[in-house]
Amino acid sequence: MPTATKTGARKRVGLTALSPLTAWLTRPLASFHLLLAVFGLLTVFGLVMVLSASSVDSFNKDGSSYSVFSKQVMYCIAGLVLFYAALRVPVKLMRRYSLILLTICLGLLALVLTPLGTKLNGAQSWFVIAGVSFQPVEFAKVSFALWGAHVLVTKRGLMNQYRHLLVPVVPAALLMFTLVMLQPDLGSTITLFLVLLALLWFAGAPLRLFLMALLGAATAGVTLAMVADYRMARITAFLDPMADPTGNGFQARQALFALADGGLFGRGLGQGWSKWQYLPNVHNDFIFAVIGEELGFVGCAIVLALYGTTAYVGMRIAFRNTDPWIRLVSATLTTFLVGQAVINIGYVVGLLPTTGLPLPLISSGGSSVVTSMLVFGLLANFARHEPEAIAALRSLGPGRVGKLLRLPTPAPYRPPAKRRPARPTPRSRPGAKGSGAAATRRGGGDTRARGARSGPGSRAQTRGGHR
Repeated sequence: MPTATKTGARKRVGLTALSPLTAWLTRPLASFHLLLAVFGLLTVFGLVMVLSASSVDSFNKDGSSYSVFSKQVMYCIAGLVLFYAALRVPVKLMRRYSLILLTICLGLLALVLTPLGTKLNGAQSWFVIAGVSFQPVEFAKVSFALWGAHVLVTKRGLMNQYRHLLVPVVPAALLMFTLVMLQPDLGSTITLFLVLLALLWFAGAPLRLFLMALLGAATAGVTLAMVADYRMARITAFLDPMADPTGNGFQARQALFALADGGLFGRGLGQGWSKWQYLPNVHNDFIFAVIGEELGFVGCAIVLALYGTTAYVGMRIAFRNTDPWIRLVSATLTTFLVGQAVINIGYVVGLLPTTGLPLPLISSGGSSVVTSMLVFGLLANFARHEPEAIAALRSLGPGRVGKLLRLPTPAPYRPPAKRRPARPTPRSRPGAKGSGAAATRRGGGDTRARGARSGPGSRAQTRGGHR
């Protein structure tokens, strides 16, 4: 068989293999269903790994292997409530009250610095109510994305002017950075900075602005590292983990050992050694090391594929929507969620300094899990607002998932009406008859009135009568 014929046959086979997936992705609600599938898989996978990673620590502290796991289940239930609320709330309502949400979050960030806040793990960034702790900064990230997108979309015709592009979004961000660093919490400040960069990037800010922002962030990072010994120790441990293998570099070193011990297929679920006090915070910040140890490279690849799919479907939702606010919020929230996962995995595998950020939907921790579920609920809501999805839902009905969840039919996006510029007052040519001030006073008002009532033709005739 000729080479060209073989190549054509291979292409046809490849297209045939991809055609079912391509056909499914062309469905109106493909983004919505794909996002629900990824959300469910990440939630279940996270619960299984939290149970495996926390069993030893839970038994040593509470006498039960399920204490951390049971708390994680309760947090997931609370997160599912927020997921469902975000899925049902009208988009116009989110945008209208985004400023109120941001103001509440700023108030909580200031309030947590008072004696009402609780200091845990060296940072006063928690509220503890009836034994349940939460971080207000996690919800501040989402509210800042909603409000920042509202401001930038409202000013989208003035984005070429720096004073409209930066004010008031950047001053509000700097205020949040200051409140969070007073706790202090550098990891949350980094994610807030990531939200700000995503807002400006997808709003169309010029590239030189990002170069200045990154330069300023690098300068601020070096300064903050120099004024705090523990931050400098993290940077030193990142640059040379073996310089202090039993001190500052212990966590990074043990995480690499756990990943190396897993190999291709891992030691088996629940069979890892790192959770036996060999790796601190194994069910929080370093749970990816347990995944690599117990499930191997295959388990790590599955996690990366799930977050990669999250990035794809989030950007797909952003690009397929026509509402500019939904487009900007979807892209920003997707960048924030996937960016936090990249940072967490990056410092576990030794590519970034340790920052203490959890792995979304997988690490144990109430605020992180609840906020991640809230973000997925918002993205799912935005997926149902794609023009093709709205047309299908309004013509064919809510579908199985919509009926099961009793979801309302989304309203189509209607762009705001453009204001017509006011018509200028007709002026007579200099030197023409009746062009004096008396003639203008006598006939100007009547001429404009008749022109407005009768249209351009009558206005031309009126002008002829004056002449």
